[in-house]
Amino acid sequence: MKVFVVGATGQIGKHLIDLLQNSEQHTVRAMVRKKEQAEELKSQGIDVAVASLEGSVTDIAEAANGCDAIVFTAGSGGHTGLDKTMLIDLDGAAKTVEAAEQAGIKRFVIVSALQANHRENWNKEMVPYYVAKHYADRMVETSNLDYTIIRPGGLLNEASTGKVTASTNLETGSIPREDVAKTIYVALGAQQTYKKSFDLISGETKIEEALKNI
Repeated sequence: MKVFVVGATGQIGKHLIDLLQNSEQHTVRAMVRKKEQAEELKSQGIDVAVASLEGSVTDIAEAANGCDAIVFTAGSGGHTGLDKTMLIDLDGAAKTVEAAEQAGIKRFVIVSALQANHRENWNKEMVPYYVAKHYADRMVETSNLDYTIIRPGGLLNEASTGKVTASTNLETGSIPREDVAKTIYVALGAQQTYKKSFDLISGETKIEEALKNI
């Protein structure tokens, strides 16, 4: 598949770009907001499209044209205000769903947050973030896309272990960002993950095996 990565300059996105760029199975197109970012990625031989999640649905759809799958791993980050959380994590995700439908791209993988589907378990200090993820996921679930929603626990910059626990209901845990990227990569072609959502933390099971039981 040709995979369109939204959030390509984020930490998970960078790991995923590396995996896809070195893959014998898939190819990649990275979406970035700035021409400077595009030039840097192009210098590494990466196919790039310039578009913004604060722009139009049509702009995103045109940037993704010709791709077979979309991965949404964008986020406003911890240093922005709540307005950006709503514009990027919620409306940006919704726009990307609409863009996928407009472009005729069926495969869609989105990175959410652990327990985003259970309001009673949200981190009280991050409620607006969870609201954004919760309703973005609902948009995905009501779409006609072959979606997979991955809800990772606390994100770490530690080295990948390649082993995870994936389940519909995991109350706590953390995981290296690189292992989230590896899980996205495996999930892309794993039809048993279509129309499914699951929590993801570090564990003792290889990613390929863990996803077989979703």
